[in-house]
Amino acid sequence: MRLLLVTETYPPEINGVAMTSGRMVAGLRARGHWVGLVRPRQHRRDLGDDQEWLVPGIPIPNYSGLRMGTPAFAILDRLIRTQHPDLVHVVTEGPLGWAAVLAARRLGLPVTSGYHTHFDQYSQHYGLRWLTPLVTRGLDALHRRCQATLVPTPELADTLSARGIPNVQVVGRGVDTGLFHPGRRSAALRQSWGIDDEAGDAPLACLYVGRLAPEKNLEIVSQAYAAIAERRPGSRMIWVGTGPAMAGLQGDQPGHVFAGPRMGDDLAAHYASADLFLFGSLSETWGNVVGEAMASGLGVVAYRRAAAEALIRDGENGLAPDAGDAAAFVASALALALDDGLRGRLRQQACQDMARLGWEGVTDRLEQVLAKVAGTG
Repeated sequence: MRLLLVTETYPPEINGVAMTSGRMVAGLRARGHWVGLVRPRQHRRDLGDDQEWLVPGIPIPNYSGLRMGTPAFAILDRLIRTQHPDLVHVVTEGPLGWAAVLAARRLGLPVTSGYHTHFDQYSQHYGLRWLTPLVTRGLDALHRRCQATLVPTPELADTLSARGIPNVQVVGRGVDTGLFHPGRRSAALRQSWGIDDEAGDAPLACLYVGRLAPEKNLEIVSQAYAAIAERRPGSRMIWVGTGPAMAGLQGDQPGHVFAGPRMGDDLAAHYASADLFLFGSLSETWGNVVGEAMASGLGVVAYRRAAAEALIRDGENGLAPDAGDAAAFVASALALALDDGLRGRLRQQACQDMARLGWEGVTDRLEQVLAKVAGTG
């Protein structure tokens, strides 16, 4: 196939959509497909490569480091006419994504989309609740113009189908188990966090990885950690990531460790060197960090939705309290922190389960869906 992929975020930008987009492109190219990439220029020296076309970008409010693509109709029209793709795949629903959908439809080319982010829910966390219905209608309008919309879970597929979006296809998500595994554990890193593994009642390193922002429900993570620290003195809360909530957290929690954004081997070491992973977000369509934490051998506590609903068997390979039940989340975190035997069993089983969840199967499904829409399968 010849595919033109359009996205407003892409590696080395650090977020789940960028990572997934990079995996899609690499997986399809490895199978011999031509994948052209259209994305915003990330910085002044960003030149792209011979299969990338860069468009101007504008900063996204409250998302430092990311840029929204401009509606580059002329560039997209020219690319479709000269590169002759079989299909256009739109990853994000911003101005660049909308331009790609409209250009493809005008030229009679099949177009698919991915649903990666509940942008309509985000407005509720930034004092713009009144915008939620408008954003939802805008998202749905784009996806209704596509021949297929790709999602990570059956639950999300049912939700979007009920909203009138046609041909919603589940392609899933994978975990890079070559990168994320318990062997990355670092005693030196734990010591730098102030963890004394020789203490009688050994303290725990509790970890959060992701954007530090209101939509991530960080308050419940702080509450759970406070309960743990009271019972296991000397424990540490490690925050990996950055975002608009970081300054407030640093002011409220001066004893916590703020590691900033991490990538690659460094990120993998942060995962594996922790003991517990606390993830209270209710706004995810998936949440790659849940699978990465499980593959790294952590005891995971996450609300039962999105990735946690798909990956965690409660009490077997992690703990997944009902979505939104704050008391149950704190109780689960405390139970896992205090029961070393339970934590050990869950960590071992999580590693074993994630070992079977590589990206090859996801690429298989992605390839099948795109080929069917493009008429090449």
